[in-house]
Amino acid sequence: MAEKIVDKDIAEIRKLLKGNKMIVGTERTLKNLKLGKIGKVYLSSTCSPKTKDAITHYIKLSKAEVVLLNYPSDELGILCKKPFSISVLSVPK
Repeated sequence: MAEKIVDKDIAEIRKLLKGNKMIVGTERTLKNLKLGKIGKVYLSSTCSPKTKDAITHYIKLSKAEVVLLNYPSDELGILCKKPFSISVLSVPK
């Protein structure tokens, strides 16, 4: 059953990427979380503990949803068709 949830999340990420409605990167996500503009955050399985702590702190303040993916950051980069690893993706409200 967990497989289906992950596949659903990946399908949602692909759809949002096609519509240019996805924010890629830790710094941009943190900046928008502080402003309360983020609705959902996706974290890769290899996201650093320091980044994860910072994100979860601001998620508690902004009441955004967090999704932990079972994909490492390098696979997430490939999924997003980027030539680099991606640890954090977010969706604006």
